[in-house]
Amino acid sequence: MSEIPPPPSMPPSMPPQMPPNMGMPGAGGTPPNNNLVLAIITTVLCCLPLGIWSIIKAAEVNGKWARGDYQGAQESAATAKKVALWGIGVGLLVIVLYVVLVVVLGVAGSTSN
Repeated sequence: MSEIPPPPSMPPSMPPQMPPNMGMPGAGGTPPNNNLVLAIITTVLCCLPLGIWSIIKAAEVNGKWARGDYQGAQESAATAKKVALWGIGVGLLVIVLYVVLVVVLGVAGSTSN
């Protein structure tokens, strides 16, 4: 009978490949949510300065992740989310204060007649 030859082995110059997510945390995985949509919504609807800051931090996430700065990418994502939420809070506060001011001035204007 004929003998089946053994399968070829890997050349010694090639190191064995590690499965994804081995070694560095997050290596080979997906980057964290950059919160860019939340940052854009904050910029357009709530608070322009904080929204722009949030967009800048959100834009940093994928670049840092691609360079292997996994901790920096996670920090930028967290900062983008935090700043966007602060912007939404400031926007809502301004709206509430505006409504209160309009009501107070409306009541004061109607009683002076």
